[in-house]
Amino acid sequence: MASKKIRRHELILELVRERGGVSVGSLSEMLGVSMQTIRRDVDVLCDGKTLRRAHGRIELTAGHINTPFDQRAGTNLMGKRAIASVVASQIPNGATLFMSIGSTPLTVARALRYHKELTVITNNLSVAMALSEELSNRIILPGGELRLPDRDFVGEEVVSFFGRYRAEFAVFGTAGVAEDGRLLEFHEAEVRASEAMRLNAQRSILVIDGSKFGRLAPAAGAMISDVSEVICDVRPDPIFDPVVESVADRISFVGRTE
Repeated sequence: MASKKIRRHELILELVRERGGVSVGSLSEMLGVSMQTIRRDVDVLCDGKTLRRAHGRIELTAGHINTPFDQRAGTNLMGKRAIASVVASQIPNGATLFMSIGSTPLTVARALRYHKELTVITNNLSVAMALSEELSNRIILPGGELRLPDRDFVGEEVVSFFGRYRAEFAVFGTAGVAEDGRLLEFHEAEVRASEAMRLNAQRSILVIDGSKFGRLAPAAGAMISDVSEVICDVRPDPIFDPVVESVADRISFVGRTE
């Protein structure tokens, strides 16, 4: 099988695992190939054990679905909590901050539960709910359609939403980090939303666990060196040493190493 086709199949599997289900049209747009090509890929991938077709979508089978976002949120809890604790210690009461979609930013939000008078601008409904118990907080959400099961808002409306505000901090994750240090997402709109947060904040904080280094995703965004600070749990594979060195004075590894 050609290397391009193999990589495309890997991306399709990653997208479906990430979101639980994706339409053929969305896959065609995100991967930059025809719908006919995607349908041929689906013929190969839908073996009935892990993936299946359903109403123009490719989905996880019943035995694998189990709310993918909740699965992600429950993985590497110790690493994510270590990251969240460090970030929360840097954000004072009364701060204004952007917070992105993703399970690690959600863990940060949970670590901020005792902070007061925060202004939180987010497209992550779970983040909003986690911080809504403190009545002194102000929480601002975009309009539009809520994507399930991730419980977030995505699309062009979200990009313009973040562009209308300014914040002291932007706390955001990424789908993957390429070998050249490029931040990757599954959709171009997610790239632009992260960029809007980063550019409109005084300080941008990328929160990722070590599994994101080398993880594939089709939409390329900023370089990791464009970020003010990177908080990660563990150091990645040595192949990423040049990437780490590019942010040597701005990256922290906060997880346990034993």
